[in-house]
Amino acid sequence: MVYNFRIVSDEVENFKREIKIDADATFLDLKNAICDSVDFDKTQLSSFFICDSNWEKRQEVTLEDMDTTSDQDVYLMEDTPLSDLIDDEGQRLMFTFDYMTDRSFYMEMKELIPGINLKDPICSLSLGKAPQQNVDLDEFVAKVDAKAAAAAEDFDEDFYGSDSYNEDEFDAAGFDEMTFDQ
Repeated sequence: MVYNFRIVSDEVENFKREIKIDADATFLDLKNAICDSVDFDKTQLSSFFICDSNWEKRQEVTLEDMDTTSDQDVYLMEDTPLSDLIDDEGQRLMFTFDYMTDRSFYMEMKELIPGINLKDPICSLSLGKAPQQNVDLDEFVAKVDAKAAAAAEDFDEDFYGSDSYNEDEFDAAGFDEMTFDQ
């Protein structure tokens, strides 16, 4: 069985990769295929996160065991086959490739192709230039601060509401029968 993953970035417009990989391959194999497709250094620390439909991180698959005292199971890339944690089309993942700035690729398993196997992963689609693997931390912070400042300018004083109280805005239905302990 083959999985077809689509990979995008929130940093670079028109960036897209598709990787086809055997379901029995490991997360390490997938990481290496992604790194090859974007010319990233494979030795950098990275992790996959299995996400829900809202991109909330649920389970980490890491390159190295950081010897955490977490009560969650530790999944290592080299020991974990993709099929152990991924079995449905539409499954979302994040591939965090830069821990210092928490930069990631967003991935979705677009297609499950039964009846065939792949010896090696294939990059079947390569559009656009990938973001840099590592960025200067000061430069990154300056960009984030500039975006936050620009966003703050979009808010005017009425954004937070007015200072006057309007009784019609507060629906007290149901409060008549409640008592509050003081």
